[in-house]
Amino acid sequence: MKKKLVSVLLTTVMGASVLAGCGSGEAESVAEEAQDTAETVTEVAQEAASTVEEVKEEVKEEVQDYGTGEIKVWVADAVVDFTKSEIDQFMSDNPQYSGYTVTVEAVGEGDAASNMITDVTAGADIYGFAQDQTARLVAAGALVDVAPENVDAIKNENAAGAVVAATVGDTLYSYPMTADNGYFLYYDKSVVTDPSTLEGILEQCEAAGKNFYMDMTGWYQVSYFFGTGCTLTFDSDNDGNFTACNMDYDSDKGLVALKKMIEVASSKAFQPGSSAGDAVNYAAIIDGTWDASTVKDFLGDNYACAKLPTFTGSDGKTYQMSGFNGCKLLGVKPQEDENKLAVCDALALFLTSEKVQLDRYNEVGWGPSNLKAQQDSAVKADEALSALSEQFAYTIPQGQYPGDYWSNAEALAGDVQGKLQGASDDDLKAALKDFQEKVSAAR
Repeated sequence: MKKKLVSVLLTTVMGASVLAGCGSGEAESVAEEAQDTAETVTEVAQEAASTVEEVKEEVKEEVQDYGTGEIKVWVADAVVDFTKSEIDQFMSDNPQYSGYTVTVEAVGEGDAASNMITDVTAGADIYGFAQDQTARLVAAGALVDVAPENVDAIKNENAAGAVVAATVGDTLYSYPMTADNGYFLYYDKSVVTDPSTLEGILEQCEAAGKNFYMDMTGWYQVSYFFGTGCTLTFDSDNDGNFTACNMDYDSDKGLVALKKMIEVASSKAFQPGSSAGDAVNYAAIIDGTWDASTVKDFLGDNYACAKLPTFTGSDGKTYQMSGFNGCKLLGVKPQEDENKLAVCDALALFLTSEKVQLDRYNEVGWGPSNLKAQQDSAVKADEALSALSEQFAYTIPQGQYPGDYWSNAEALAGDVQGKLQGASDDDLKAALKDFQEKVSAAR
């Protein structure tokens, strides 16, 4: 448009020059041409002005297309400031969403899920939660399935386990945010010189008068049962309802796992627990990345990490300790306003993108689920994340488990540290049968 105006004006100027050197007849002809040219210039100018106004209206319409409203975001306290900063940048880069005010509140993953299930309407529009809450949230109507245009990107760009955790039935319900929800071994390398076997770790801790910490409840006790080859999973439908339990703890391999748990609990070095902040005088603890800085402060230069050890079963065979692998997810609740839902989806996708996951790791140490972010040099050099990554090769993605499983597993842990000490094989088999019947009936 600009070039056309310049061309027309240049023609007019040249015409005027020619007019100055012509006779009266020729001058008259040139004058008419000049008049025509002037009219053309006017028309072009009017068209340009009209086009500018149309563009302005289109831009204005695009900016206002998503309407106005408020969006509430719940994240863990450790990432509130980080999340606010990232959202501010996102809103600045995307003026089409400027009609929305976004507030960020500190609500931990566990509390967020419970609060959403209790009252979806009063809950956040976008919230972080642990993967084991997915089925409950779907059943409560607290999660809307991921926007179709985002599904392929999520599946292609994130670790497979995180994608599985975000899925119920065949529907993807949330955005993977981390892939660091699991456990491994922290140890004092001046005491535990060989962390490869469970028996060796206990022996070295006992000799040094140090403690070995491990939680025996549901999330951690599967490291023994899955290690010997047992299965415990639940099937659920697209609405998050549990439909079947797949379990074989009541078996010879289940007996091997239970006997090893009892043996470990009888060691004078054993202490029940998995929180480094509550642990004392320890040379080894099975814990997660969230306690890395606490363990570093405690162990100092003797800080070291490793995958979980192997153990020798009562049948003489060697087994690799297993466990769950999991992640933190970001969910969006159903919205009556489709425009607001579109903004929430765009924001959730951004907050779980490669860039933001890597920024989040650098800020607070959360391990990314994004495959490219996992290859970052700083992430790969992280000792705790490296040990967890190695351990993940021996674990299964944590699916959906009903509340009754966790309460029954906690009761079994109490028995392992109590009445099952010194029990006969028949009594142990009876305990496994009872446990399996209770867990299989859980829905």
